[in-house]
Amino acid sequence: MMYPFLTLDDSTEIVHSEMRDDNTVKVYIEKPDAKDCFHHATCYLPSYRWEDVVGFDEKELARLQEIIESTAHLIIEFSQSGGFEHAAGL
Repeated sequence: MMYPFLTLDDSTEIVHSEMRDDNTVKVYIEKPDAKDCFHHATCYLPSYRWEDVVGFDEKELARLQEIIESTAHLIIEFSQSGGFEHAAGL
């Protein structure tokens, strides 16, 4: 199951998985693109390991890395509670 997390001003969508059995969380990023349809990338927390990066240049990926790093604590918390909409106290 993937949970919506954040939509950026350029229509980039960030979603995340539930906490997996190996204590990692899959973060999937997708951005619409007129030429390529979609750019996408996958980042695994807590190691920030990137895979399957298609269409994002180094500058865009660095920006996404900053966003993921600054919100990783929330993503990890939400991955254990059924996503943002089920997080208690928010």
